[in-house]
Amino acid sequence: MSKSLDPKDVEIFLLDNADFFVTREALLSELNFKHDSGNASSLLERQIQRLREEQNTLIDLLTSFVEEAKANEDLFIKSKNLTLSILDANNEKDIIQKIEKEFKDNFGVDECSLEFFSNSEIVDLEGKTDLSLHKGAVHCGSFSSEKLSILFKEKEVNSAVIAVLVHDKKIGLLQLGSKDRTKYLGDEDTTFIEYVRDVLETRLSSLTSNE
Repeated sequence: MSKSLDPKDVEIFLLDNADFFVTREALLSELNFKHDSGNASSLLERQIQRLREEQNTLIDLLTSFVEEAKANEDLFIKSKNLTLSILDANNEKDIIQKIEKEFKDNFGVDECSLEFFSNSEIVDLEGKTDLSLHKGAVHCGSFSSEKLSILFKEKEVNSAVIAVLVHDKKIGLLQLGSKDRTKYLGDEDTTFIEYVRDVLETRLSSLTSNE
């Protein structure tokens, strides 16, 4: 007696021998395929449908890649212009004006400020905000209305990034504020703000040494 084949064994065999029907095309005419109205009615149509789905997936991935590349290129250009603007500044006041203008005009920031404080003023500000404002500190998030009101002097800000830098004997606070409470919830903005802070410190230091 012939042993009946397990359908699973047949399926595995066909998967291992994908070209089985290439040399046995006549068999295809003898096989039956499920025909459902509105669905692929043949093996060929099913293959075409799958290829189209794969093509659409690839197109979506490519579109996403191109859009991300454009966004990265745009950010690079804006960052380069910001850096050149800082390096082109002639004094502390000029730097403050340039940094505030660049962020508001090109980075979608609602509020931007760069202010310098004495040690005693920073200690007082730390007490009022409960934030550690030591050299190199960066704070990012949606802070309480009371803290934001103190830091941004009553301006309408709901989330912020704050970077601390040192210039001469003063402590500077570079603050970016947004009316959008969710804009600065993550840590993705800290690397960029740290870079800007380092550029500012370097330029301010060079201006001081040239005086």
